[in-house]
Amino acid sequence: MSPTYRLERIQRLPLPLEKVFAFFSDAFNLEAITPPFLRFRILTPRGFEVQAGTRIQYRLSLFGIPFTWHTLIEEFVPNRRFVDRQERGPYALWHHTHEFLADGNETVMLDTVLYRMPLGLAGVLAHELVVRFILAHIFEYRRRRVEELLVG
Repeated sequence: MSPTYRLERIQRLPLPLEKVFAFFSDAFNLEAITPPFLRFRILTPRGFEVQAGTRIQYRLSLFGIPFTWHTLIEEFVPNRRFVDRQERGPYALWHHTHEFLADGNETVMLDTVLYRMPLGLAGVLAHELVVRFILAHIFEYRRRRVEELLVG
């Protein structure tokens, strides 16, 4: 079994907690904050509410190879935290905790992703050569887009 990796990111926004949490709890905003090269699209029809037990299906493409990703919202605490877990997708494990903390009139967002690669040693090698750099790029793009979309 490959190791479990941990990705952590912190972002501070000069906005109230409720506004930031509302943006992130609308799953369709993921399309706006995901790099275009992934061709990320939500397949689940609009109109669902993100809450504990919600299942969401996505389609994306990496290196021209399309695949689907199914997630389950395991935990949802309004204006505090939500957790999504991959049920089907490219990773052997993907467990993403989104935390939101009020700091005066600002919001601090903490992302913690625990993930494991499939394919044993080949997955570990892929992680070291490619995947960790792609994930860093994705989360940096997301940071910039969130700043642009929410702050201006």
